[in-house]
Amino acid sequence: MRSVPGFDLIASKFVEFIYERPQYVYLMGNALQVGPRQYASIYHVFRECVRDLDIFPEPGLFVSQNPQVNSYALGQEHPYIILNTGLLDLVDEAELRVVLAHELGHIKCGHPILNQMSIWAMGVASMIGELTFGLGNLVNSGLIYAFYEWRRKAELSADRAALLVTDDLKSVMKSMMQLAGVSTKYAHECSLDEFIRQSEQYRDLDQDGLNQVYKFLFYNGGQGMMLSHPFPVERIQYLKEWNDSVEYSKIRSGNYQQATAEGSVNVKAEKSQDEVDDLRRQIEELQNQINRIKFK
Repeated sequence: MRSVPGFDLIASKFVEFIYERPQYVYLMGNALQVGPRQYASIYHVFRECVRDLDIFPEPGLFVSQNPQVNSYALGQEHPYIILNTGLLDLVDEAELRVVLAHELGHIKCGHPILNQMSIWAMGVASMIGELTFGLGNLVNSGLIYAFYEWRRKAELSADRAALLVTDDLKSVMKSMMQLAGVSTKYAHECSLDEFIRQSEQYRDLDQDGLNQVYKFLFYNGGQGMMLSHPFPVERIQYLKEWNDSVEYSKIRSGNYQQATAEGSVNVKAEKSQDEVDDLRRQIEELQNQINRIKFK
């Protein structure tokens, strides 16, 4: 998308006027803006995360009265982060730092603008499919799979940002466990070691090919909707592998690609046409397996 001439300009204006400004107006009227004299302890942690990820200008931060355990980032020119009260009621300071660093990682990578533009593009693609009596869906299905795969990979990038800021793998993994099903009342009975063990058991399920098909279905609309986030048990596996990687060690030692003046690092696509064709064949093969299961 970024390789299309004029995309960055069009995308930034689209996101600003369709998503960023309306939501900002709503939050200013229906949420608490975090600052030195409003949620001061949260703001202090936030400022440290902004400093560690070298983000400028400082994004806005809001707390919304919502029991759902969630947080998200929006905007491009004037980005901001929203924390739900349901999340704040569950996390401690170390886990809060993980959450803030994760959302700031999205902003650092330029994910919000690409995400919102992609959602709009998928809507247009769907409309074209309907206008062409469904023929366009042959192309749209591939685009949708690719888009949601990108969204899930974007979450892994933000998880890495959280690990870089905290330098504490256990805190990041504990925040994943919170998402999976920790209760405020029974949190003292939850074990991170058991959650890690569960993630290893989940990985071992791949030894059965049918389980791989089930996982593909869960992620790609098998329960009525495409999933935008990897399962928490998978995310900690990716984090553990990256924590032990040479790449992570290099970044910690200061050897990493510098951001441009606009903020996000411009990463060039490295996929060859053969790899793209291979991915397409894998998707088609999985779809055939899914169809066979449906008609049994």
